[in-house]
Amino acid sequence: MRFAHLTLAALALAFAAASPRAAARPPPQPVMVELFTSEGCSACPPADALLDRLAHEQPVAGAEVIALELHVDYFDRAGKTDPYSQAAFGARQAEYIKAFGKRGAYTPQMVIDGQREIVGAQERETHDAIADAAHAQKAKVQVARDDDKLKVTVNGLADVGGGAVDLWLAITEEGLRSGEGSAATAGHGPVVRRLERVSSLSGSASGPVVVKDIELSLDGSWRRDRLRAVAFLQRAKTLEIVGVGVIGLR
Repeated sequence: MRFAHLTLAALALAFAAASPRAAARPPPQPVMVELFTSEGCSACPPADALLDRLAHEQPVAGAEVIALELHVDYFDRAGKTDPYSQAAFGARQAEYIKAFGKRGAYTPQMVIDGQREIVGAQERETHDAIADAAHAQKAKVQVARDDDKLKVTVNGLADVGGGAVDLWLAITEEGLRSGEGSAATAGHGPVVRRLERVSSLSGSASGPVVVKDIELSLDGSWRRDRLRAVAFLQRAKTLEIVGVGVIGLR
């Protein structure tokens, strides 16, 4: 009898696992987390480490964190330059500073889906912000690769509201560290190597929108096995991220 009871219990568990409710669990919602940082910022390593954990551990249920680490150049000095910094990243941060009503730029600054900012490496607050962002409706962004060109397909733009939407492309590299060789110390999250606005799309598009022949233009010094292309949709006015797609470039 005991064996029969155990068999019935096993069958019940198997049936529950195969039930429509279990099978209908939605996939995690992509949430883009940008970190504005610098190797010249003494307070930044904990935030860099937090971004790395978010990217690799995916600790927030219902969310797929897409991490971008952007190194600003306003800490750069003669003889001490952040090797990953770009002026364009400081300009992007300035847009967020204006949108958030801040007086000036600072590091480290986390920005979640273009709508919420968090100072420093506040892990619990960051997790909460990501969980909230995961409930927002987004367009579906798919990225395909053909040699050194990409194709981005967007579905559901009309479902996330009208207005102009910019398509951006970021190339990130993982596994980078502060310093070089034996002097390398703190690690980074996925560092943005390239960032560009690819196209402007109509937010009222009801069917699939396809953007073809996007050149990758990869630097030979970047590790191809550590690169990812991140295509994301951002509202031109509100800076809200309304869709994200990713593909590895190994």
